[in-house]
Amino acid sequence: MSQQDTVIKELLSRKGEIQKELELLFKVNMKITDWDVPEADDKEAAKVLIDMMQEKIDAIRVDIEAGKYNNY
Repeated sequence: MSQQDTVIKELLSRKGEIQKELELLFKVNMKITDWDVPEADDKEAAKVLIDMMQEKIDAIRVDIEAGKYNNY
């Protein structure tokens, strides 16, 4: 098995955990928004929050392509 295959296998073994952590980050921030602004439109807040998260994911993707994580 190649090193790349080993990395993929390891990440796939943690896929559920990684996705749950991302969902937890989303839900915690939704809860904080609700506490800070009880009258907030939750659907709109969710859209803004997910856009913010996607913006950072996109920035990380650019960093990956630029080699920032090649020797992390």
